[in-house]
Amino acid sequence: MARRGLTSKQEDFLDYLKSYVRDEGMWPTYREISDKFQFKSPNSVTQNLQALHRKGYLLKEDDGFLFPEEAEMDRIAPGIPIRGMITAGKLQEAVEENLGTITLETLFPGLDRIFAIRVSGNSMIGVDINDGDYVLLMDDDIPNGGIGAVLYDGETTLKKVFYDEHGLRLEAANEEYKDIHIRPDVFEEVRVLGKYVGHVNQNGIHRSGRRALA
Repeated sequence: MARRGLTSKQEDFLDYLKSYVRDEGMWPTYREISDKFQFKSPNSVTQNLQALHRKGYLLKEDDGFLFPEEAEMDRIAPGIPIRGMITAGKLQEAVEENLGTITLETLFPGLDRIFAIRVSGNSMIGVDINDGDYVLLMDDDIPNGGIGAVLYDGETTLKKVFYDEHGLRLEAANEEYKDIHIRPDVFEEVRVLGKYVGHVNQNGIHRSGRRALA
């Protein structure tokens, strides 16, 4: 029997979303949903999401949808509690007190300039950025040799970016992918989308140049 207010197809759709998030720790892409249900257009995905939203099974946020229970957890645990101090030297008496919380703003200064994009492909596996990961980008210029997202000729890519007298070179972190060379006279066609500052996957939060926070 379908849940209250849901058709059998909508119930299957909701069950798939919950199962995917539980198993993968992230939401499926529109393409994955379309492949699962053999939708011919991404618009069918949108229609199903909006139907679940209208019936109260999904909540709408600025950056997408979430389950009501996820929103409740966000209200309960807005950060990681700091419960006291501990020595890293000689043994000392434990000091327990409320020292506030560690939030995303603590981990990523300038959080208001950071946004996420989900990775599709394996060109950056050499720096441990894999297919399905969420890359965290800051609205900032990419330093020479740094990792970032760029838009060129209507297409986007995540690569190491190098500047020299020959132009712009976009280098993958996977030997199976060739470098992309962009001549100086077409630099105006290149748009920097953001500088890489970290990524998120099932192993935790990875900051640029740091190990996973898991």
